Amino acid sequence: MNTVPAAATDIDVLRVFCAADGRHGNALGVVRDARTHPDEASRQALAKELGFSETVFVDDPERGIVDIYSPGLRLPFAGHPLVGAAWLLDLEVVVPPAGEVWVRGDGEFTWIEARAEWAPPRTLRRYGSAAEVDALDVPEPGEWIYAWAWEEEAAGRVRARAFPGRGDGIDEDEATGAAALLLTAELGRALNITQGRGSQLLTAPGPDGIVELGGRVRLEGTLTR
Repeated sequence: MNTVPAAATDIDVLRVFCAADGRHGNALGVVRDARTHPDEASRQALAKELGFSETVFVDDPERGIVDIYSPGLRLPFAGHPLVGAAWLLDLEVVVPPAGEVWVRGDGEFTWIEARAEWAPPRTLRRYGSAAEVDALDVPEPGEWIYAWAWEEEAAGRVRARAFPGRGDGIDEDEATGAAALLLTAELGRALNITQGRGSQLLTAPGPDGIVELGGRVRLEGTLTR
């Protein structure tokens, strides 16, 4: 009996929240044609195989409807996948399960507007100095920790590292938009965050509980699975 081979899937690989020199940023996979993985199980399997912090499946590129997965679970909202997908597809709005997210670009940065309550729970743990954050070891799985300290409080400059604690192979998240939203909402001020090895995230609180989140995006290449 003849069998029809599974359709190949092209995945654009991006780096989101890059530094000014284009380095660092969090890896992101974007599946532009999500019809090759039409159900939650197949999407979760691909996200696990790829092993990126998150993978985005684009269900409707014109309306911006997207579906987000970490290697171990589906996410209603995540910052760097939405910034990356909006940049790649040149969208004015992206729509994850959490709700409608408006987008703007200013040339160097791509910005999204989102609500901090859309972000999954995170433990925001403040340290006394950036050096203390730098010296942290990866904790045991269990709690999602966003470790941060002021680098220069007057200027809103923050040093941060993120430890998802999910036991899914992502021991440290290089750049975490959702946690940056939570920290911005808690502090009530604009922030310039250096996270991980040197990724940069910019935030600004807006009206009616909205927080703007911005960063640079770079295209790394394309994978086929």
